[in-house]
Amino acid sequence: MTTTGHTALRAFLATQREAQTALLTELVRTPSDNPPGDCAPHAARTADLLEGLGFTVERHKVPDDVTRAHGMISCVNLIVRRHFGDGPVVALNAHGDVVPPGEGWTADPYGAEIRDGWMYGRGAAVSKSDIATYAYALLALEKSGLALNGTVELHITYDEETGGEIGPEWLLQQGISKPDIAIGAGFSYGVVTAHNGVLHLEVEVAGRSAHAAKPYTGIDALECATQILAALYAWRGGLAERVSKIGGIGAPQLTVGLISGGINTNVVPDKVTLRMDRRIVPDENPSEVEAELRAVIAAAATVPGATVTVRRIMLATPLTPLPGGQALTDLLQAHASAVMGEPIPVAGVPLYTDARHYAAAGIPIVLYGAGPRSIEEANAHRADERLPLADLYRATEVIALTLADLLAA
Repeated sequence: MTTTGHTALRAFLATQREAQTALLTELVRTPSDNPPGDCAPHAARTADLLEGLGFTVERHKVPDDVTRAHGMISCVNLIVRRHFGDGPVVALNAHGDVVPPGEGWTADPYGAEIRDGWMYGRGAAVSKSDIATYAYALLALEKSGLALNGTVELHITYDEETGGEIGPEWLLQQGISKPDIAIGAGFSYGVVTAHNGVLHLEVEVAGRSAHAAKPYTGIDALECATQILAALYAWRGGLAERVSKIGGIGAPQLTVGLISGGINTNVVPDKVTLRMDRRIVPDENPSEVEAELRAVIAAAATVPGATVTVRRIMLATPLTPLPGGQALTDLLQAHASAVMGEPIPVAGVPLYTDARHYAAAGIPIVLYGAGPRSIEEANAHRADERLPLADLYRATEVIALTLADLLAA
């Protein structure tokens, strides 16, 4: 792409900052908490906003029974397609669903308040910002009049917070989209080519209730669960020694996030349920990870008469680079370094995203988008989630320039 072409893209985007901020404001002000996962209203609002920019928006409703089976109330995925000529199909994926706000906010979670150049609100950084990033990058390509070969698609999906199976995975499995390469939502100070997977297990310990006056006549499920917890916490210390060879990933992690059970204070607990999250680094084999964790649980349960049932809730495989993605990675890194004014690394991140569904379908994918230097700085998934608007504008420029070079005629 010529310098003149790059200048035209930058000039157009510089005139659109107020409108782009207004788009993100509306996306944040429209709730899309998942759970409960009633996300069709947000999809409808997003489609209206994109149509207001001149895009043709496809609405792909996931069947109700499939939506319910994945723990959601409603789900409509959106696709915008812009054909510039023969050439590769590039998908840009961002999700519109968000985790519930939680407590501790100093701003209205749905207010999109702008304070000292930062927008505050649930989804401002993860990842409603990249709906705005990708939409305006595509708009810049349309308005530039540049000679391009290929197609750009916006994939706006609504189940990232519950696994992505009825978002990107469903769109790909149904044959609704068949991209050659993809960019997924990310932050502005790193080009991500790898990330962790995750295993969620539910452990149900069953015993037998009894009156607290004669606890020995029952089987204490909580005692057995305590043995399992102690074994897991002792075992997880060794995970620190299994550091990934990929920069930015770190070591595997284990968190027991939910515990429930018991009947009353004066009753021996007859059932206790634990749910845990085991992060899987790209260097690990997910099947071996699950087998090892199940073995730790089985060996720890020694209360006579107690039974332990382990059920897999979710297995998300790690993301690793695929052949064919290097050119996209190189372009993103070069443009990001130039626009951000500092060297931008290519690295991994210790979380999991919808990118794995594209990779599982054989589609190379790289993560890049709007956001500060870390999930901590963004307050992602916690109170006062926020985004520097300067990073929104710069990330949009990076994406537009990268697409222009990737699809240059």
